[in-house]
Order: sequence, then C-alpha cells, then structure tokens
Amino acid sequence: MFGKILIANRGEIALRIQRACRELGIRTVVVHSEADRDAKYVKLADESVCIGPAPSAQSYLNIPAIISAAEVTDSEAIHPGYGFLSENADFAERVETSGFTFIGPRAETIRLMGDKVSAKNAMREAQVPCVPGSEGALPDDPKEIVKIARAIGYPVIIKAAGGGGGRGMRVVHTEAALVNAVQMTRQEAQTAFGNPTVYMEKYLENPRHVEIQILADEHGNAVYLGERDCSMQRRHQKIIEEAPAPHIPARLITRIGERCAEACRKIKYRGAGTFEFLYENGEFYFIEMNTRVQVEHPVSEAITGIDIVQEQIRVAFGEKLRYRQKDISFRGHAIECRINAEDPFTFVPSPGRIEFYHPPGGPGIRVDSHIYQGYTVPPHYDSMVAKVIAFGDTREQAIRRMRIALSEMSVQGIKTNIPLHQELMQDARFVEGGTSIHYLEQRLADKGEVKR
Repeated sequence: MFGKILIANRGEIALRIQRACRELGIRTVVVHSEADRDAKYVKLADESVCIGPAPSAQSYLNIPAIISAAEVTDSEAIHPGYGFLSENADFAERVETSGFTFIGPRAETIRLMGDKVSAKNAMREAQVPCVPGSEGALPDDPKEIVKIARAIGYPVIIKAAGGGGGRGMRVVHTEAALVNAVQMTRQEAQTAFGNPTVYMEKYLENPRHVEIQILADEHGNAVYLGERDCSMQRRHQKIIEEAPAPHIPARLITRIGERCAEACRKIKYRGAGTFEFLYENGEFYFIEMNTRVQVEHPVSEAITGIDIVQEQIRVAFGEKLRYRQKDISFRGHAIECRINAEDPFTFVPSPGRIEFYHPPGGPGIRVDSHIYQGYTVPPHYDSMVAKVIAFGDTREQAIRRMRIALSEMSVQGIKTNIPLHQELMQDARFVEGGTSIHYLEQRLADKGEVKR
C-alpha cells in the first residue's frame, strides 16, 4: 500500500480522505492556501504545505505548486477529491508523468467522459440509454440546426460539450429562438470552458435526477453500488441526496446498474465514478459521468457498508476490487443534507467566524464537516460547511432521524441553510418521495423567496 498520499483539496472532503488514509495506515500530506492555514485537516495532517494565497487559481488550481509539494514531501500518490482539479485530464496526466499515482481514472478516460459529446457516443456504444438528441456536436449551418431540432421535438436544451455544474445550457421552446440560443451558448461555452462545442438534447419537462455509483479496477472488474436520488436541487446544485431512490422498481435499477458496470469495462474505467441520469416515465436517460468521488457518496456507503474512498485508494494502488456484484447487498435508507454557509432563503453567502458549533449525534447520524467553534469560514470557496447523513431501516425512520439531527445542530456566528432543510423534511411532497428536479425552485418561487 502507499506509504504517503498528498490530498489536493480542502474542506470536508480533505478531512474525509485523511480519515480513510489514517485507517489504512497511510501518512497524509495536505496542501492548503493561506486562507486555510488554520483548518482542522491541516492541523491533523502528518505534513502540510502552503501552496499559495486564497484565490483558487493561485492555490488549489495551481498544478505546478501541487506537483512541487508532492515532490518535496516524497508523496507517492495524489488524491484530488471533488471539484478543483479532480476532473482535469491535464492534471491527471501531469501527476502520472511526474512519477506519482493519480487516485482516479486515467487522463484519457477523464477526457473521454469530460466531453459530453464523446461521453454520449461512448455510452450509446455501451448500450446505456441516452436522452434523444443530436448525433454529436451541432453544425454551423443554421438550417441543419433547425432540422435537428424539428426531428427531436420542442422544447430542446442546448448544452456546452465541456460544461458542468449547471453552467453552459439554455432551454429553447420555439424555433424562432433556436439559432440565437445556440450562438449565445457557444459564446458562453468558449468563455467559461475554452471549448465552443455545443450539442442539443430533448428537454425533459419533469424528470428526476438519479445516479448510479460504480467502482472499477484496472483488471476489468466493475460493480455498481446502487442508486441515489439527487432531485432536490436549486440552480442545478444539489441540496438533498438519498439512497435508494424512492418509488423506482428494483428491477429497473438492476438493469441500468449492470449496463453502467459493463460500460466501465468497455472504456477500461479505473476508480470510483458516477453515471448521472434523468429519470422520467420509467426510463433512464444518461446525461454525464462524474469521474471522481461525489459529495453525496456517504449515502451509498451507508446502504452498502463499503468505504468508497478507501476503495479508490486500493484500486489506484493496483489492487483488484474486493467485491463482486453478488457480494454487494443493500440495506436501509440514507439521506444527506448539505449544510451551506448562506442565508436559508435569499441564498446570499455568509462567510465569517463561527462563534458556537454543536454537531448532532445519535443512532444513524453521521456528520462530515471540517468546521469547529472559532473557525472562520473563508469567502473564497464553495459555501458548503457540513454534510449531515441520517440512516435508518426505512426511509421514514431516516427522515425522522434527520429532523432530530437538524433540530440539535447549532451553528452560530454565520447564517446556514439549516432552516430550509428543516422545512423540506416536513414538506409533504418530499416525505412522499419522487419529486422532480424542478420541485424546489417551484416551491421557493411559490413562497416568494428571493432567487439569486
């Protein structure tokens, strides 16, 4: 096993990776910006290296600085976590060519699945169902674009091939607006992602967001760890995730899970990954693959008993998967609430010093967080400060436990979205299960909350 791993990330995921390493007997190196010098995971690391000032571009996105930190600390591997450089193929390639192991897929796999057009083509070849859409990138000829849209049927959605995180997409309801929408999305895509390529898909009116967690090794083995429902979203950002997804027949999950595992074998995938789907009227439609560990991985860990981060590390070291599909069983239900440092109703970020902090506890409760009393939440990064995971034998029990946990949790000195989560845990539609990806924004609009 690796003797020392460098963690190229921050926040709760840096602490999560650190804990997995410590359990495996691996020494850890944490890189950090000047703004994160007092973070809990920095203090707990065997070694730490400051790689730059607060702005991400000068620290967590600074590839030469991270590689240098790995060199001076004699690290053997680099774990990218999620966000930042985790799905950057150039970074993965640079890590490997510098003599370190990248804990994730190979660079060519990240490139294949990072481009939405090539990813969809690969999935079609693997017989993974995709949203009806253009066969690849949209042409320049406006007449051809109109012809493609007519064949798909309105409404359609224009998406950037290199997009992600809800950026680089535009819904079009009429032919009159089509060509201008394509041009605008191309311009935005070039600015945001350095790639003007766009494609077109049928816009599903009321889908759910359901994803399949997979693990694969470099020896041709792949398994799926069930599904997660991540439909409770605002501005394409997930707020609540749960596993399993309510009201979807097990036979459908088995069928799509097996196809995802087979797709991993075909593209020679290595590591943990997630296939994201839109689910509507009993059908799954592939939208993208995340070639990294997900924020919401704890709910899958809860229902399977498998430590996904440790398996990432084992696979990267070259070990075979320790599980076959028949070894994986699913038990109970888990729900995760993302706790963000923001106003719960206007969603304005709320960085600052935490004057008092009391995390919840009790049966079935897990809290993944890097904050502590006296910690200052910096204004430079994502606003998520904690994840509360509630596990129960049934979905009903998990919801009850989450209600209790949220009532116990106290974060003072900054605003958090805990009140919003408390409302949602009492919401009749959420309690029923199976809401669409539009439900939360519609609910907020109906209540008159300000949307930023």
